[in-house]
Amino acid sequence: MLTDEFDFHLPAERIAQEAVWPRDAARLFFHTGGRDRHLHVRDLASLLAPGDLIVVNNTKVLPARVRAHRATGGAVEALFLEPAVLGGAPGEDGGSGPWRALVKPAKKLKPGEVLECDGNPEVLLRMLRRPDAAGPWELQIGGRPGTRFEGLGVEALLGEVGAMPLPPYIERAATDEDAERYQTIYAAEPGAVAAPTAGLHFTEEVFAGLSERGVERAEVTLHVGAGTFLPVTASSIDDHQMHSERFSLPGAAADAVRACRERGGRVIPIGTTAARVLESCAAEETVGGRALVNARSGVTDIFLHPGSPPRVCDGLFTNFHLPKSTLLMLVAAFMGKDEVLDLYQRAIDSEYRFYSYGDAMLLI
Repeated sequence: MLTDEFDFHLPAERIAQEAVWPRDAARLFFHTGGRDRHLHVRDLASLLAPGDLIVVNNTKVLPARVRAHRATGGAVEALFLEPAVLGGAPGEDGGSGPWRALVKPAKKLKPGEVLECDGNPEVLLRMLRRPDAAGPWELQIGGRPGTRFEGLGVEALLGEVGAMPLPPYIERAATDEDAERYQTIYAAEPGAVAAPTAGLHFTEEVFAGLSERGVERAEVTLHVGAGTFLPVTASSIDDHQMHSERFSLPGAAADAVRACRERGGRVIPIGTTAARVLESCAAEETVGGRALVNARSGVTDIFLHPGSPPRVCDGLFTNFHLPKSTLLMLVAAFMGKDEVLDLYQRAIDSEYRFYSYGDAMLLI
């Protein structure tokens, strides 16, 4: 299947630049049984059934965009991506260990060079190496010796000097409001450099309504990387090399999936990242013809697309995604390419807002 088959035209005015507030006032495109309904996220409980299970991704977005300057005064921007050594469970970032970062300008910098962060000159970036001349740098963030920042970990230091890493299609600088709005209300495990955007719509009121309805909830973790939102550049999707991301599916979540299956409920991931965790942990054992999951942690590069259908998930709550992206292809794994593109066109015609701060859809 060709990557170009997943292209579509989106008018610029349909790309959301600001988050809807309150969160659950976002519109919800509900598609089931070949029919569309136009609702709001606050209506979600009425669309699910007692005994269903929603699975959320509790990753926490780091303020990963850092502006710094060289000794010559030249400006540098670094977007922290992930620890330089992957393989540990989410949360195991090695304290102040080396991280990979996209750096601009990248070519002028030299290994060993030390930069001062604009947000606080007592926080430094040390350039370590650039393994690939066209790829990310490896660098280390740390406090200046003898200051109160010496010895602090990555999360604390980024909290001091970093800004929320809004995606490039949001054409403005991050504000103080984005520190709250580009984070789910249940964010708990620091490590993402992009939000699990479907979860941005949820409020305590939505969760209370789901609980009253008899819908259960489980949590997993996947630290979303910048590669999640990049378009596929290979001409065939079979040739795409999927990015890797750290994840964890705890025993409580595995037990919740089993209990849901045994009571005849449906497993509905909140977002593509939660779906990727569930499908990465699919077990051979099934109940009612649907796979259970194994509790585990690690790194996943699973690529769901037409021809690679979900084994665990019975539906999907998600935002509207970029053309030719792996996220769009994941949605197509649930319902087919042509149907997804038709649905997207209907959403455009109905003036839904797209991408990270946009509206949502529920497919069952």
